[in-house]
Amino acid sequence: MSRKAKREEKVKSKIISKLIIVAIFLGLVFFVLKVAPNYVNDDITDRANLVINNSNVTKDLKKDVMIENGIIYISKDDIENFFDPYIYYDEKYNQIITTSEKQVASIVVGENTMENNGTTVDISGTVIEKDDTYYIPFSSLKDVYNVEINYIDSTKTITVDSKDRKYAVADSTKNNGVKAYPTMFSRNVDTIEQGETVTVVQNEQNQNNEINGWTEVRTDTGKLGYVKTNTLANEYVYRETMEDKAKIEGKISMIWDYFSEYYTAPDRSGTDIQGVNVVSPTFFTLVDEGQGKINENVGDDGVAYIEWAHSNGYKVWPSLSNNSYINTTSVIMNDYKLRQELINNIVSLVVNYNLDGINIDFEYMKDEDKDLFSRFIIELEPRLKEIGAVLSVDVTAPDGSPEWSLCYDRYTIGKVADYIVFMAYDQNGISSPVEGTTAGYNWVEANIQKFLGQEGVESDKLILGIPFYTRVWEENSDGEIISKDTISMKNIDSIVPEGASKTWDDDLKQYYIEYVSDGITHKIWAEDEESIKAKLSLINKYDLAGASFWTKDREPDSIWSIVSESLGVE
Repeated sequence: MSRKAKREEKVKSKIISKLIIVAIFLGLVFFVLKVAPNYVNDDITDRANLVINNSNVTKDLKKDVMIENGIIYISKDDIENFFDPYIYYDEKYNQIITTSEKQVASIVVGENTMENNGTTVDISGTVIEKDDTYYIPFSSLKDVYNVEINYIDSTKTITVDSKDRKYAVADSTKNNGVKAYPTMFSRNVDTIEQGETVTVVQNEQNQNNEINGWTEVRTDTGKLGYVKTNTLANEYVYRETMEDKAKIEGKISMIWDYFSEYYTAPDRSGTDIQGVNVVSPTFFTLVDEGQGKINENVGDDGVAYIEWAHSNGYKVWPSLSNNSYINTTSVIMNDYKLRQELINNIVSLVVNYNLDGINIDFEYMKDEDKDLFSRFIIELEPRLKEIGAVLSVDVTAPDGSPEWSLCYDRYTIGKVADYIVFMAYDQNGISSPVEGTTAGYNWVEANIQKFLGQEGVESDKLILGIPFYTRVWEENSDGEIISKDTISMKNIDSIVPEGASKTWDDDLKQYYIEYVSDGITHKIWAEDEESIKAKLSLINKYDLAGASFWTKDREPDSIWSIVSESLGVE
């Protein structure tokens, strides 16, 4: 070989060596960045691990879980985060109040008893106050939260499984290493033997959490990791996810059937109402200064009304009004025991009269009681759900006066109750200094947008309340308003004289009517078939839960075919 050839061979060899070194370096970098993290042991071993529905939440705990005398204690803050966003310390009675889907429980700090849905039971442990933190005896509340709890001493792991979620298991077909990540290049977090049964972790769609041929599992030691999907067999589903069925199929169409406490329920036997699937007779009112007592105006006529409704396929959600007793309402809202007295009375009425739900119509309340009214709804909902009854709550438009509007936390009510009913009236009412419409289309739509936007209410929980009345505004020659009487929708044509000015307002989707009689100017923003149809169109536009109408017998018969067609209710 010539000297030149040898020199070229040597240079070539050096280049190859450098390329090999670079390749090795890049391989090491890849390993450090991509593979090595899979072998990092980040297990928590210095304290108890909490695994909730196959998710290890230990790193997210605000306080460590305590285990004393076999009792598992979880801090109030962590229960708020993971189980009950509305858990509450009641200073007046020095107790913790917690709710779940169908349970309301209270535990006095330091006592070994719990009141659960009105029944007092003995419990192991009690609420402990330590370092300005309340610790709840969680293992004594498994029935309240409807969970299964298991403590694995060997790994100091607590597993919590909700009984209303899918739970599946499978057998391992071989001795398996359970990997920290879904890849062969990962450390083992546990090992399982052939034939050993593991819990199959579910994803949000209630399907096996499978990634690229790997399935996430939980072992008997509470460890979470991955095994190859093809090494699992004999999958068995112990329980499926329990889902609440819709109380009403399709849109809700509810009428309020008003009669005062001095009258009896109307006789509707032999009739039916097209386009309606819920009726809300005004059976119940608070007793003034009654500390949670309810005046029930049912009687034989009311029982016949309920039978008529059920025979026609209507659900019955009677209204419970506070009769605008602002002080009585405040006293009840500010006392847990009085709230429970009221709730127990409501539950008894629902059971005794075979009702399908209740409609809470509390108006004119102190704005400082807003959160306590929410507490009342939070504590009422589980009790009604336990007996299969629906809870709907009436509220006014946002951004109004303290006692009529700011007294509602619409977000919380919308989250907790089955339905929140927007009483879309009076835009201009009895206290208005200027004349105007009762419920203009643009005002109604703007407030629906507020409910869905700034108030955070879900559209499928919002029922739009629509008036079957308007007002006749009377104005003297000096421009002074001297009357603003209500008039039923069906009677408008009968009072308007021939020749009255009648103009369509496309913003309000109403006819504006004006005429002069005996020197007095009369102004009406009329509700009719066209105005109601326009408001009903908003329900489909915003995919709302449905509509409710105040009140029955103030409408012309022609309106019900429009309601039926608009809402798809026969």
